[in-house]
Parts: sequence; structure tokens; C-alpha cells
Amino acid sequence: MVAIYSLHHLLDQFDSLDKHTQWGIDFLERYAKFVKERIEIEQNYAKQLRNLVKKYCPKRSSKDEEPRFTSCIAFFNILNELNDYAGQREVVAEEMAHRVYGELMRYAHDLKTERKMHLQEGRKAQQYLDMCWKQMDNSKKKFERECREAEKAQQSYERLDNDTNATKADVEKAKQQLNLRTHMADENKNEYAAQLQNFNGEQHKHFYVVIPQIYKQLQEMDERRTIKLSECYRGFADSERKVIPIISKCLEGMILAAKSVDERRDSQMVVDSFKSGFEPPGDFPFEDYSQHIYRTISDGTISASKQESGKTDAKTTVGKAKGKLWLFGKKPKGPALEDFSHLPPEQRRKKLQQRIDELNRELQKESDQKEALNKMKDVYEKNPQMGDPGSLQPKLAETMNNIDRLRMEIHKNEAWLSEVEGKTGGRGDRRHSSDINHLVTQGRESPEGSYTDDANQEVRGPPQQHGHHNEFDDEFEDDDPLPAIGHCKAIYPFDGHNEGTLAMKEGEVLYIIEEDKGDGWTRARRQNGEEGYVPTSYIDVTLEKNSKGS
Repeated sequence: MVAIYSLHHLLDQFDSLDKHTQWGIDFLERYAKFVKERIEIEQNYAKQLRNLVKKYCPKRSSKDEEPRFTSCIAFFNILNELNDYAGQREVVAEEMAHRVYGELMRYAHDLKTERKMHLQEGRKAQQYLDMCWKQMDNSKKKFERECREAEKAQQSYERLDNDTNATKADVEKAKQQLNLRTHMADENKNEYAAQLQNFNGEQHKHFYVVIPQIYKQLQEMDERRTIKLSECYRGFADSERKVIPIISKCLEGMILAAKSVDERRDSQMVVDSFKSGFEPPGDFPFEDYSQHIYRTISDGTISASKQESGKTDAKTTVGKAKGKLWLFGKKPKGPALEDFSHLPPEQRRKKLQQRIDELNRELQKESDQKEALNKMKDVYEKNPQMGDPGSLQPKLAETMNNIDRLRMEIHKNEAWLSEVEGKTGGRGDRRHSSDINHLVTQGRESPEGSYTDDANQEVRGPPQQHGHHNEFDDEFEDDDPLPAIGHCKAIYPFDGHNEGTLAMKEGEVLYIIEEDKGDGWTRARRQNGEEGYVPTSYIDVTLEKNSKGS
């Protein structure tokens, strides 16, 4: 292993290595803090993306329909892909938290513990060497002191020995003192030599064995820290690189959603959604008022009558035109009816078909529930200990009532649907006057073309004909009465206040001279010859195909 440190140059730099290893741990923790903040950014980014998707996703209830336009479907697909993209950002954050941040925090804790142990060993070795040096120094000082004392004793003995006045006892005592100091000096010399040898040995061991071993351990620890940082750097990048394929799929999904937009299909959906089934209004006939100018004076009464009729026809034509222009303008608003008769034929047919489909689904559920209850009842009858069969009777009765109710509802709606489909199929045979009148929505326009909320007048307005001819009568001047094609019986009374209508009482029998052309009105005649339009929904019709007239 190539050493990070030149150990023979750093034997006296224990404190410097202490600071360096502490800096390495601080740097590791700083990088861990950086990763933590990056994780918070990813989490907040994913959260904001999810909130954005939630904000722009449609708030659908049970009655809302699925988006049909390709542009809407594409946008919702993009939102779904963006939601998946947000999930991948969360995956990046989780991977960084587990693989990088969590690993760094665990490793930093272990690194601190290991560093503390190595530094303690180094300090203990230094303290032991210092203790050996103190022992050696003390023995050295003691030996030095004893040597000085022995030298003094030597000088004192020589002085007394050369002094003629000194007694023999003083000389002998000085000699004994010299011998004692010399012996003590020799002993301290030996002690100092031993301590010096021991210190030199410990010092050699300290600088060539103990400290190099501790430094090597610190070196390995620092290298492992560097390697761990390198691994975390790679893990930081790999956390995001792993999700790049999935993110690419999300982006590809957005591109595919953009390519799926079909403007032609959307336009056709608009047509299918809003088409009413009405035919465009026919051409207005030319009304020649100049013919009255050339009438003779002898025909004055008739001319006046015709002129008056012409004026009335003009007003009628204006009133009719007024009633038919709403198809191209703003549709009159009104309360929704159970049979959707307030809607145009095509929209009414769609609504009725949707309701029939829903009722059939409910009927299927009730039928399944009935079958399940019957099976459970059979089980209870065969095994009374499992339950009482009579306890299921109320639920069975309720289910049967629901089935009967749903069947009646389905039958009623199918009848309305058949009526709409029959009228839609035969609307090409309508007369011009009916083309004008069928543009006025039943229940929203009076026979005069004006808006009304009167429940008794929730029918389409018939052509105006009191005292004048309709447009075809003006053109052909057909004075012969129309033949009866059947008869009808009034189910409800009708006041017939509006011009062109015929009042009738409940139970009254009338002749039918013109059947309903899809505008909700039937032309009828009393036995006294009075004619007018009555609401089709107020009468019970019986047609006689072979009838030649009344």
C-alpha cells in the first residue's frame, strides 16, 4: 500500500494528524448534509408535481362522463405520465436517502469511534514514553547530585589528611564519609545507566513500532473514508441514472399522447354531440299581393276578405319565422322533462339510450342479487342451523319490487325511444308548415312563437289558421276540407286559447285530419267542421287507413 503519509517525516506530527483526521470526518458530514438537502429538493419537487397533476385532473363525480375529445384524453395521459415522473423523483430521493445519506451517517459514526480509539492509543504511547523519560531524568539528576557530594567528600578528606593539626578521628571520619558518598554515587550511576537504557529502548519502540502502527491505522482509516466518499459520489449519480429509462418512457408517453390528438375525430365528436336531428327550414313561398289590385269592383267584398286574409297571413308568416330562428341562435332554456322532450330529437334519443343502458345495468344487478338470495334461501332451508329462511323474505320482496320498477322504467323509456326513432325516420315527409313549427321546442314556445313556462302549454306551436289559409293554402287556394284519417279521444282537457289551436274537453271524440309530424301537434276537426291543432300527448289516437273522410 502506498502510504498517504511519509511516516518517518511525521513521527513528531501527531497533533497535525489529529487535526487532519478530524477535518476528514467534518468533510464527510458536510457532504452528507449536501445529500440530505438534495433529497429534500427531490421530495419537494415530486410533491409539487403531484399537486400540479391533482390540480388539473378533472374532478369527476359518478355522473360525469369520461373525456371523449382526443385533445382532452391526450392532456389527461400527459398528466398521468407526469404523475409517474413525480413518482420516479420520489424513487431518486428514496435511493439517495438509503444508499448515500444513510450509509454516510452510519460510516461517519463508525469513523469517529475508530479515530477516537487510535488517538487514545497514540496518546497512551506518548504518555508512557514521557514517563520513561522522567524516570531516566530523575535517576540522572540523582546520580549527578551524588557525584557532587562525593566530590565534596573527597575534597574534605584530602584537606583533613594534609592538615597536621587534624586529629586521626577526624581524618578517619572524613574517609568514611568519602567512601559512603562514593558508594552511593556508584549505585546512582548504575541506576541512571539502567534507566537510560530502558528509555532508549522504549523511545526506539515508540518511534519505530508503536507510533508507526498507529499512524498506519489512521492512514488506513483515512483511505477508507476517501473510498467511501468515492462510492457515495457514484451512488449519488446512480440513484438518478437508474430511473432515467423510466423517465424516458414517461416522456415518450407524453409524445405519444401528443401524437394521438386527432382534430378530425374531435370535430366529428362535436357534430355528434350537438346535432339536433332537425332539418333546415324550407324556402318561404312567394306571396303575390298584387293580384288583389286587378280584382273587379263587383268582387269588393271578396277582395276585402282576401286582403284581410293576406294581412293575417303576413303576420302569421312573421310569427312562424320568429319561432323557427332559435335553432340557429340561443336555445331557449327551461326545466328538464322526464322524457327529455325538451331536447332536440337526436339529443333526446342519445339521452334515452343512455338511461336505458343504466337501467339495464341496475336490473342485472338486482337480478343477480335475487339469484344470490334464492340460493342462500335454499341453503338455509336445507340447513336450518345456518340461518332462518324467513329472514330473507323482506329482502327478496324488496328486490322483486326493484326489478318490477326497473322493468317498468325500461319499458317506458323504450316506448319514448321508439317514438323518437319513428319520428326521426319519418321527418322527411313533413309538410312545409310542419318544418316551420317543429323548430319550436315543446314546452318552451307557445303556438304564437313566444316563450312560455305554462305547464298546460308545454307543447310545440301549431300553424295559425283561424280565418285564413296556411302557406300552401295561399299558394293553391284549396277550399276542400281535408279527409279524416282516423279519430281520437281527449285524455285531458285543453283550453285552446292560442290562435290555430282547437279547444277540447276530456272524453271528447274528434276526427283526425293530419297526424303528428314530429312537432307534438295533431290536426283535428269537430263534427261541426271546426278545425285546429291539439297536443298529441293529450289525446288517444286511432288511425283508419281506409277511411275516405267524415
